[in-house]
Amino acid sequence: MWRRSTRVLCRHVARRGYSRVCPPPAKSAGPLIRVSNHVARLGPPKEGPKPRQLLSLPPFPGHPLPGKRSHEDGVVSRVTAVSWVKYYFDGIYDSTIQSHFKQGLVQMECRGLIEKEGQMKPMRKIRPSEVMEVGARVYVPVSIVESRVSRRFDCIPSGTLYPNADEIEYMQRRVKYKDSAIIVLNKPPKLPVKGNLPVHNSMDALAAAALSYGNNEGPKLVHRLDRESSGLHLMGRTKESVSLLQWLYTDFNKGKSSCQAWDDACEARYQRYWALVVGSPKEKEGLICAPLSKVLLDNGKTERVILAHQSGLEASQKAITQYRVLGPTINGCSWIELRPLTSRKHQLRVHCAEALGTPIVGDYKYGWFVHRRWKQMPHVDIEPTSGLPYKLRRPAGLDVQKGSVLSKVPLLHLHCRELVLPNIAKFLLILDQKLDNLHPAVSSKPDILRFVASMPSHMKISWNLMSSYLV
Repeated sequence: MWRRSTRVLCRHVARRGYSRVCPPPAKSAGPLIRVSNHVARLGPPKEGPKPRQLLSLPPFPGHPLPGKRSHEDGVVSRVTAVSWVKYYFDGIYDSTIQSHFKQGLVQMECRGLIEKEGQMKPMRKIRPSEVMEVGARVYVPVSIVESRVSRRFDCIPSGTLYPNADEIEYMQRRVKYKDSAIIVLNKPPKLPVKGNLPVHNSMDALAAAALSYGNNEGPKLVHRLDRESSGLHLMGRTKESVSLLQWLYTDFNKGKSSCQAWDDACEARYQRYWALVVGSPKEKEGLICAPLSKVLLDNGKTERVILAHQSGLEASQKAITQYRVLGPTINGCSWIELRPLTSRKHQLRVHCAEALGTPIVGDYKYGWFVHRRWKQMPHVDIEPTSGLPYKLRRPAGLDVQKGSVLSKVPLLHLHCRELVLPNIAKFLLILDQKLDNLHPAVSSKPDILRFVASMPSHMKISWNLMSSYLV
């Protein structure tokens, strides 16, 4: 009897259970026999999943988000983590964001912990219902922004002398927002904004034919994007809205008006660009204050923008740009976010190429020599968490020779992704009539409008190539 109880006790002592949260360390297994196509081979065991590349969101501002309303008593409503991620990635499906939260892939920096040199900041998983604090920074996998690439690439159907039916229908599909004062559309790359004699299918010519919508005249240009760049483009529909938008986009010191809501909406205005640059800036975020000046080349035939010299003998213009690095360096490139505080010609391209030393991919005017050296040198990039080298994955059935980062001649990777501006149609009625008691239909409209545009096809391909799991 004593022996039997001793055996039972020994059995219970020898049995050891492990927690599902913290499993025992894996033993170093030897080579395994693998069978494929009826052929046996001796190979190493399978490795676990690789870490994901993280995309950092900007610090949570804390003030009311553009387009979001506060409570009637003036107290700002609390913003949860899932609301902040959905607000930043406006074009992403809610189900995709919810699945990333359920899988525990959304993380946040741990405050109060000391960061060690050469290591990443300590992270913790967050829940969707967690309330955001001012200055908190959220990290999500870059795969959250992956999207399908359409077979029909972003280009105008044809280049005729006068816009045809296909071009008119194509321009109407690019419209994202339209009211009585403005039109916001997603400009495709390689489409000039202002046309001249040799250019027939420009933005202003197509807009006059396709975007009049019953008015006597088509919409007018307010600001310009480069021909090779893409993204949100703003146009005014009436003379009053055009003059108000042009005043809004000037860099002169604007005085305060009698309408406090209009002043607050003007201060909240901004534009954000996403760009893929060659290399990576030394600082992860910062402010570029570098004035620009213009020089003429080839006997005045071409014009080039350069950084102004400190001597101050030549005419220059003030130029300020905020930048922030979105992720790690892969294949010698990195994604950055740009926010221009002034409106100058080729401001972002010159600041990236000359001030940061990292020209935008596809910008051969200001980064030709860097592109030649970048294409010739091998790229071995190290993943920061595991210390293993990156290896780009090539999705099956995806044509990478359509201007992406792996093509021989990539297109310009500069996209105006986000635009926040005052509600011009509402404030035209307020500023012109100067009425205290507005109609309920007018007062219920938001003071600020926010738009987010998806990237063009060649930038989507580059993003998908540099995202998802590392293999």
